[in-house]
Amino acid sequence: MRARRSRAVSLLFTSVVLTGLLIPVLGPETALPSAADLASADLAGAGPDAPDAASVDLAGLPAEPPVQPARPAADELFGADCDTRIQGSTVMAVCRNPFPETDLVRLHVECDRWWDLDGDSAPVAVHPAGRVELTGRCWKEVRAVWVSHERG
Repeated sequence: MRARRSRAVSLLFTSVVLTGLLIPVLGPETALPSAADLASADLAGAGPDAPDAASVDLAGLPAEPPVQPARPAADELFGADCDTRIQGSTVMAVCRNPFPETDLVRLHVECDRWWDLDGDSAPVAVHPAGRVELTGRCWKEVRAVWVSHERG
């Protein structure tokens, strides 16, 4: 999913940059392709209304390689994966740690009513390949729930 999103973002960025650069080069009398034409164009950018490569002077522009998202190094991978669930005024978080370093997780519960006390749990260690369940509650409605992480 990350590769698909990255490809879509780089395609959008490239089309915006090229459109912004081609308008001054081509002049105002040149018709730009419509959104439907852009959607039906192939990924190489050679749509039916695309200008010929020889007619566009891009000599002064620096050639930039495509930007690839940097993958984190193996020692930077950290943090348990936590799923939270709210049922009425009770909150539950289930955290699983797939990484080789211990993660200290805390459950934070923000209550909706001004007189209802918010709750922060004590840090709980999630060891490598471990699983932990955290619970909390409010007297009435729950406004927000999140889990914070610390290196153990």
